[in-house]
Parts: sequence; C-alpha cells; structure tokens
Amino acid sequence: MANFPQDRFDAVPADLKRVGAHRTPRKRGRGAIAFAWAALATGILVVGGLYGLSRVNPDISFNLPNFGGGDTPVASPSPSASTVAPVTDPATVPKDLKLSISVFNASSVNGLQNTAGDAIKAAKWPDPARANASSRNIATTTVYYSSAAVEGIARGLLQLLGVPGKVQLTDKYAAPVTIVLGEDYATLVANSG
Repeated sequence: MANFPQDRFDAVPADLKRVGAHRTPRKRGRGAIAFAWAALATGILVVGGLYGLSRVNPDISFNLPNFGGGDTPVASPSPSASTVAPVTDPATVPKDLKLSISVFNASSVNGLQNTAGDAIKAAKWPDPARANASSRNIATTTVYYSSAAVEGIARGLLQLLGVPGKVQLTDKYAAPVTIVLGEDYATLVANSG
C-alpha cells in the first residue's frame, strides 16, 4: 500500500468532536421539523383550495368554528322570518324591473308546470317559461328569487298558487323568480279538480 507523507491536517486533536460535514451524526428532531413543515404546507394548500372552491361554486360553503371569539352565536335570518309583504298585483311592479318567471315541475304528476303557468298568466303576471325539473320527487314547492327587489313578488306568487311552500334567495337560476313545484302542489291540484 502506498505511503503518503504526513502533513498538519493529519494531526487532528483528540478533543475535536467534528469529523466532517457529511459524516456527522444527524441531529435529533430534524425529521419532526421536516414533517411539521410538510404538514403546515399541506394544511395551507387544502384550506386555500377549499376556499377557492367556495368562491367558484356558491353551493359549496364552509362554516368555521368559533375559536375563542366568545360564546355568542351569530344568528342567521330564517327564511320565514322575513317581513317583506307579498306583492299580489302585477300592475305595481316597476316596468324597469324586466321581470321574468320560470316554472319547473318537480312533482311526479305530469303537466303541472302548465297548470301553474296558466294560473300565473291569468293573474296578469308575465307568461312564465315552463319545463320539467331534472328531479321529479320534490315534496315542497319552493319559489326561488334572485334579489331582495323581487322577494315580495316571490311571496305573492307562492300565495297565488295556494300552497304553503317556501321562498328562498338564490342566484342558481337565470330568471329573477323561479318556481319549483313539489308534491304539495300536485295534491292541491288533485283535490281542487
């Protein structure tokens, strides 16, 4: 074996604990720190992604828990607690509102969208667009409205149809007022005819 001449770097003091950067033992806890950073990054990405989804699709919403903000819950308004009076006279609706109405039959009885549409038209409201809903097993008639300006109209149309039903604010439909007929309206029509 070859002998190399000794120099000052070959004489390492015995009290020196350092061996070489690549040969030192790993410090304790380095794996836990790396895991914590990875978990934090994953959490931020998941929360950011869910928030982005809730902004893109209004049907997705998340209620965050109250973290030390006090014990008083925030009251949300109930749909039936509204004090908006039903609008029953179409002549009182401003012309610049450009009201359009849609009627969807979500009951199991065929043709109810035409029955309701004819009743709405006969009461001098704009002739509604009519179609079957994609789901045909809804129990309760619901009148959806797109803004507070047409809530009274939505309540008036529900009153015109004669079903207890409910009204609900949403931006899911193209028409400002959309009526989704349920089995309660089918029962009402069957009992009245």
